[in-house]
Amino acid sequence: MRTDTPSADTGQPCAAVRRGRPRSEAAEQAIFTAVEDLMADGNTLSELTIEGIATAAGVGKATIYRRWPNKEALLVDVVSRLEEPIPAPTGGGAREDLIAMVDYIRRRGLAKRTRWVLKAALGQMQTLPELYTAYRERVIGPRREVGLHLIRRAVAEGVIRDDLDVELLGDLLMGPILYRSILSEDSDLEDPELSRKLVDSVLDGVAPR
Repeated sequence: MRTDTPSADTGQPCAAVRRGRPRSEAAEQAIFTAVEDLMADGNTLSELTIEGIATAAGVGKATIYRRWPNKEALLVDVVSRLEEPIPAPTGGGAREDLIAMVDYIRRRGLAKRTRWVLKAALGQMQTLPELYTAYRERVIGPRREVGLHLIRRAVAEGVIRDDLDVELLGDLLMGPILYRSILSEDSDLEDPELSRKLVDSVLDGVAPR
């Protein structure tokens, strides 16, 4: 895998670091937009280079390296940025918060450009182990843990039976909306009731007898 770094040392961790002069929000936004544009134009993650990103963003390579130690760290930040913040608790029961969590994924899927770039990035990350690992740790892991916490709450509230595998339930609840929002090209994401229907369909099957 090609790694663009300012020196021959490639042992730096794939985590964004901030150093040097105070960062320019405008420059950072231009860099993020440049990566998204390059991907939207059909460039793969492997084909992206720091030099090409800098040219597209209208900044120098040093501007990028002051913010990220390598290309992988930058790409993790770009893909992470495409994710909306995890929704805050609704103040209601676990069912309502589960619906809000599923709906967060539904709404993300409605942003066609974001959806396409995410789909392309996630599809390619499997061949870029360092990038995929960093994405799992920074994005997938925390979001999955929020979902599992909500399921445990639902168990405690008596909405879900207590003899079931919590992680399997997480897959049952989040899997369908992830499939529809990322993999399916013609899913009914515009339906505002979709999240409720999906959650209630699962909860009906796992409710205490």
